Amino acid sequence: MTKTPSEQPLKQVNQRGAARLAAVQALYQMDVGGTGVLEIVAEYEEHRLGRELDGETYLKADASWFRSIVSGVVRDQRMLDPLIGAALQDDWALSRLDSTVRAILRAGTFEMLERKDVPVPVIVTEYVEIAKAFFEDEEPKLVNAVLDRIAKQVRGQRK
Repeated sequence: MTKTPSEQPLKQVNQRGAARLAAVQALYQMDVGGTGVLEIVAEYEEHRLGRELDGETYLKADASWFRSIVSGVVRDQRMLDPLIGAALQDDWALSRLDSTVRAILRAGTFEMLERKDVPVPVIVTEYVEIAKAFFEDEEPKLVNAVLDRIAKQVRGQRK
């Protein structure tokens, strides 16, 4: 069963974790709505991060971490997508994945490449938890497997 990012109840997480979740939501929103990066970052920072909107309270998040992920994924998407595509099973194309799963994998892959100061297990665990917030079926396992494969490729280690 799939839930859209805005339908999920949120559990308490750290500010970087909240930034990751918000980044996935923003990337999803950009993917399905065609919103630009500057517009989406401004919207989240002004109206969502740590605020109440339409009866939902958004968690306080590390705004610079959020900006880094969203802008980095947009900037590096042409490099990220082939890495993710190569880590998928042979018969799966990135375009066949749910928009939320694509957003999770893009954000996780970006962090794997750009945030060498964050240990692989932290990145993988955080994004698997985000997947679990949106999906009850196989998607969290897919996120785990794909990010683990990418970690081995780009960092030469296991999670």
